[in-house]
Amino acid sequence: MAFKDILVHVDNSPQCGVRLGLAARLAKDHQAHLIALNVRHRQHLPQYIAAQYGSILDKIEDEHNAEAAREARAIFDRIQPDYGVTTEWRDVDGPLESTVALHARYVDLTVVGQSLPGEDGPGLADSLILEVGRPVLVVPYAGRFDIIGERILVAWNGSREATRAVHDALPILTRAKLAHVIAVNPTGGMAGHGDVPGADICLHLSRHGANAVCEHIRSEDLNIGEMLLSRAADEDVDLLVMGAYGRSRLRELVMGGATRHLLRHMTVPVLMSH
Repeated sequence: MAFKDILVHVDNSPQCGVRLGLAARLAKDHQAHLIALNVRHRQHLPQYIAAQYGSILDKIEDEHNAEAAREARAIFDRIQPDYGVTTEWRDVDGPLESTVALHARYVDLTVVGQSLPGEDGPGLADSLILEVGRPVLVVPYAGRFDIIGERILVAWNGSREATRAVHDALPILTRAKLAHVIAVNPTGGMAGHGDVPGADICLHLSRHGANAVCEHIRSEDLNIGEMLLSRAADEDVDLLVMGAYGRSRLRELVMGGATRHLLRHMTVPVLMSH
């Protein structure tokens, strides 16, 4: 099993070059086809504003989108020759979330950026995780990530979502120097863990050739998201793998949860599946 095609969302944001470089390194490691997708998104205007100023605002927005596309393409052209993989540039019009989701359904992995602080709404990554049915790799809005997939932290709770994430990440996990599987506050029972939490999934990963070790910890002081980020720092990992939204997004919005915490506070790239 390997990644054969990787999609990366590009724009003219400061972090786009980091995100694109990371996607290109993954494509090189897996000899995958790399697709850069730029979306020319038109803002929805209230009807009374559109009626009076629609044509003027449309022209301004078209010019802005064209300039943003040129800047994104320049970033792509600078990075493209360095990795020796087949590449493809897509420049399309449409609503951002639904357009990226449409293209993401036809690739093995989609790479997007973390939402910036203060942005309204759930964000692109959040929408894709729930809508696409494929793994989404989210890159933090700050920092550089020159290495990815050598030391991996896997968040394991025995759920369907965690199982899906581990399976989706197998192409990376089997190449890693170390896959550190961690169960936070594990529970027993048919829907929980065995006698040694994490041991069964580590055995499964080892049969695929991964160098996997397991650990389980309990903490009443920190939430699970905080604990995962703390362990990621302790283990000096370059990638975190986890299942997303084991409970509904609405419930996480109201009560909080690991998925929401990681999407807001991630310090390393996170591969999520739902």
